[in-house]
Formats: sequence, C-alpha cells, structure tokens
Amino acid sequence: MARFAKLFGRGAASPPRVDRIVVGLGNPGEGYAATRHNAGFQVASRLAKRSRAEFALKAADSRIAEGAIDGVRIAIARPQTFMNDSGRAVRKLLDRYRVDPAALLVIFDEVDLPLGKIRLRERGGPGTHNGMRSIVSAIGEDFPRLRVGVAPTDPAAEIPDLVEYVLTPFAADERATAEATFARAAEAVEVAVREGLPRAMERFNG
Repeated sequence: MARFAKLFGRGAASPPRVDRIVVGLGNPGEGYAATRHNAGFQVASRLAKRSRAEFALKAADSRIAEGAIDGVRIAIARPQTFMNDSGRAVRKLLDRYRVDPAALLVIFDEVDLPLGKIRLRERGGPGTHNGMRSIVSAIGEDFPRLRVGVAPTDPAAEIPDLVEYVLTPFAADERATAEATFARAAEAVEVAVREGLPRAMERFNG
C-alpha cells in the first residue's frame, strides 16, 4: 500500500508544479564559466533573467530557477554533475517535477554548427556531445533540444583538438557574436514555451 500511496501522492507532499523544464548544459565552477562548452549555462542564465527568476533552489543535482513565461510555469536548471553525467541530473529533475521527457527542453553547445547559428529539434540522437549522450542514455531520445553553434565561423577553419576547443573561452573577436547568440537562443526558448516548438523552429532555424 505504501508504494501505491507514494505513486498517487498520498502520505507525501505534492510535487512542485511546472509545465516545462528547461535544462542548460555545462560544467559547474568558475574555471568553466566562459568556455564554449558552457553555452547551455549561458543561455539558461539569460532565460532566467528574462523570466525574472533566480537560481535560488538547489535540488536534483542542479541549480534551479522557477518562474513563468506568459503563464506557462517553467523550471530552468543548470545541472551540477559535470557534463558527462548530465543524465543523472535530468532524470532527477523529471522525477522531482513528475513530467515526461516531452516537457523537457535541453540547451547545449554544438560543434557542428558555426557560432551565431542555433537549431531547435523535436527529438533525435546525441551526436558527439557527451552531455547529450548521458541524457539519451538516461531517458531516451524523445525530448526537444536547442543546439547552440560554437564552431568557427570560417568554414575552412579546422579544430585540431575537440576537447581542448570546447573547454576554452571564446576569442576576443567572437564574444560579441556569442553574446548575441545566447540572447537569440533565450528568445527562441521563450517562443517555444509560449507558442510551441513548431512556431519557434519556423522562426529561428532559418
């Protein structure tokens, strides 16, 4: 009986109620804050600011900002597990808020897109991103995601060491474009939450 009481909420506090969970991927710690790999954290921070929400809550191996966008209740999370174990935090977030993966939107850096480009997708595999591999391993592929380009804008430029590249900060001549990209990505998430993913894809994937 205890098991069924837990399943149906009897004998325990009701879960916090949100309609969507937005997760920005990155690595915790000041040493990683400005790196390309923390683009997801950067977008999550800007989205929280736009939503007038603060990362005041520590739960589900994450820092969480709870707020709303035009009446849609959202939890914006920055996992604190380090990138390669992001799936553990995402699984705990889904359990905490008792929502399905379809209510999730994950933001992450993408080395197959040039800086300045973003792409929304409804679902799909993890590609080469270790954080996404961890999440897909934990919850499957059926969740929306926003890829934030961090590759060189020069298509002829090569990345000799991928790990070193994503763990270094943006160059001085890239910072303005990076800031504009983070702001545009936060706006894309707002539109996805407010008007639906198809509308946001139509507007921002061009």
